[in-house]
Amino acid sequence: MASSLDQLYETKTRLVAVLLAFFGVALMSFSKWPVVANDVATFPIPVPFGEVGSGLFAIGVLGYFIDYRLRRVDDRRTRQGLREAVRAEAPAIRDAVLDSLAFNAETLKGVTSDEQLDHIAANALALRLDDDELARDLYTDLRDQVLTAPERWRDVKVAITLSPWGTGPRTGKGSMFVATIRWEYKVKPSGSTMRFACVADKAEYRELLRDEATTSAWYHGQASGLDASDPDVFRLTAFTVDGKLRKIRRTERVGAQVYAVSLGSDVEADQEITVAYTYRGLVQRHGHLLYLDLPRPAKGLHVQLDYEHAGIRWMNTQEYFASSRAPRIEQAGTTKDAQVVNIGFDGWVLPRAGVVFVWVLEEEMITRS
Repeated sequence: MASSLDQLYETKTRLVAVLLAFFGVALMSFSKWPVVANDVATFPIPVPFGEVGSGLFAIGVLGYFIDYRLRRVDDRRTRQGLREAVRAEAPAIRDAVLDSLAFNAETLKGVTSDEQLDHIAANALALRLDDDELARDLYTDLRDQVLTAPERWRDVKVAITLSPWGTGPRTGKGSMFVATIRWEYKVKPSGSTMRFACVADKAEYRELLRDEATTSAWYHGQASGLDASDPDVFRLTAFTVDGKLRKIRRTERVGAQVYAVSLGSDVEADQEITVAYTYRGLVQRHGHLLYLDLPRPAKGLHVQLDYEHAGIRWMNTQEYFASSRAPRIEQAGTTKDAQVVNIGFDGWVLPRAGVVFVWVLEEEMITRS
């Protein structure tokens, strides 16, 4: 289909040809009138109206067909030349496009759909891994973890203190640690409210871990004899936004409790803020395990655990970061040193990754000896 410019050019050519042919016919007819013919014959210089008219007519008719023929020939030559130029420059064009896509992600915006972007990313990974199935599975898993995450955290700092629970037995059955955990990180919040939950049902706990509306979930089983709705089991003690305290609201039911905090009307959409909060939760001493879960993708993580007054002889750690880079782990070499563990990681930590702390109690070492 011809373009609008070509159609306009052809219309103008036809109009000029018609006008020339019309004036040619008019002059030829005009020269045949007897009165005109007698007057022309008496002119000092005779005017050949008939010859001029036939010339204009010939130019109008023949000129249009000649122009039409030449334009078709020129179009074919132009297309042929363009094809040859494209073939000659195809490698350079390809390299320019690939360089643009490789070094500037903005090039992909607005020119491809999400499905096409997924294919491009998976195919690029497949070339590097030389395994299509592995590349597509890895990319799909990574995409689903990151894209479905409502937020991304930066500069995450976590401080944990383990100490004996004051109202319960210090040793033996039913003895507990109080884990005081303080989080601080930078984030562009996805909503105006953050929620913290403590539940006794494992199925509900796993569901909360994948709930975008829940910031943190804490599991406390029924083996301790304490209900998960008891404030002594779990309590959100402080919450600040950019250093400003926020009001904490608490609700409870049998086997669960939920804390909700409004970020405040002064927090604008797409505004990065610094969030800090502290909560306390009970951990069974003879469970020998504390797991710190990262619910959101996080860039840069530092975790510090202080167990100086917990009656722990040995503390072992294990991180679960899917990365080729190893974290930095600093731990006291002897029991006389300050009983503090520091774990640092500068890369990205994906959701559901975390750190595990496993301990051996002083009383257990005494019993064995």
